[in-house]
Amino acid sequence: MKRLAALAATILSLAPVIFAQAPPKPAPKTIVLKAARMFDGRSDRIVAPGLVVVEDGRITAVGGGAPAGAEVIDLGDATILPGFIDAHVHLGFEASENWLGDFYSGIMRPPAEQAQYAAMYARRTLEAGFTTVRDVGSRDFVSVGLRNAINAGIAAGPRMLVANHAISATGGHGDGTPFPPDRIKSSGPLEGVCNGADECRAAVRYQIKYGADVIKCMPSGGVLSLGDPVDAPELTQEEMNAIVSEAHAWGRKVAAHCHGDAAAKIAIAAGVDSIEHGSFLKPDTLALMRKKGTYLVPTLYAGYWVGLHSDKFPPAIREKARAASAEIASMFREAVHQGVAVAFGTDAGVEPHGGNAREFSLMTENGLSPAAALRAATSSAAELLGISADAGTLERGKRADVVAVSGDPIADIHATEKVVFVMQQGRVVRNGRP
Repeated sequence: MKRLAALAATILSLAPVIFAQAPPKPAPKTIVLKAARMFDGRSDRIVAPGLVVVEDGRITAVGGGAPAGAEVIDLGDATILPGFIDAHVHLGFEASENWLGDFYSGIMRPPAEQAQYAAMYARRTLEAGFTTVRDVGSRDFVSVGLRNAINAGIAAGPRMLVANHAISATGGHGDGTPFPPDRIKSSGPLEGVCNGADECRAAVRYQIKYGADVIKCMPSGGVLSLGDPVDAPELTQEEMNAIVSEAHAWGRKVAAHCHGDAAAKIAIAAGVDSIEHGSFLKPDTLALMRKKGTYLVPTLYAGYWVGLHSDKFPPAIREKARAASAEIASMFREAVHQGVAVAFGTDAGVEPHGGNAREFSLMTENGLSPAAALRAATSSAAELLGISADAGTLERGKRADVVAVSGDPIADIHATEKVVFVMQQGRVVRNGRP
């Protein structure tokens, strides 16, 4: 005991020396972003000039002057905006005009190989100015692995909210290609395929168990699938009620893939947070969405892209692609007219990754003002995703997710396709001319 007491006394006597020799923690680095203009994510107008102060990964001031000693990044004739948010992507894959080639690649690539492609798509997306995405479906848990790698700092990409497998009925849009049953193992709730309310609850729980931040479900058929009609309801009211109630009980929002109007009515009645695509929605359904505050994520770029390349698809898909492409723009114009809440989403993966900003001009061509289109990809998308306390606007205390585009996007929305600067949580990802 005497020896222990003596040792303790010695350690205490040396403590001032030990702590005195410890190097002081460096002060957080202050960065000032300057540009000709700024859009804060909430207003209807551009302010000039633009200035954002960043310290330790957070915005500490917007406007005013540059603090003494700060590093100043002068972006010149550009507009500073909040980092863009895409609420509907699939970073785990990328389609092309060669449908059969994509089909073959999907079969032959093991998950570890596909993950390398996913990392490339993530970097492209981030460099295009999208600092946050909601990934609404991938195979083999590739996207949840990518999310974890990005969060750990070993891969470059946007902040990801991930759905894992989309929840679908047997034979529905999420159930894959109708291979002969004696050759391919049937999918079940783990893969998101369910029949009846109890299996749908189990499917939700499996996705959450394996890392889902959001639940994606398939109340209607899809375009790029062989076995299901695009607009037919594929989940019953009881199944949809089970999916939504279970997801909300676990604190997860629900995104409902709906091209068809009847399916959308079922999803809205169940309380989904957003309708994705919405190609064939009728005015009364859009009115119901406005009344209930259900978001529309229109994915106009996907509709445009598949319509443009429809002749390259197999006949069963070709007709669905043409039908959906022909209707989605007019549906969106009616949604804008009625004042439905809109969040930006592209379905990137159906079309190539990195061109996400094309959605902005398609929105404005179909009735949305440039400022409203910018808000759809900033504050509105952040509200839908449940991250508005942290992202979506240029405000003190928010994450320093900042982009700058060449020129004035209010005057020319195509400026969003000319990203010259990207900062993610205070770290400069890209700084240069496009």
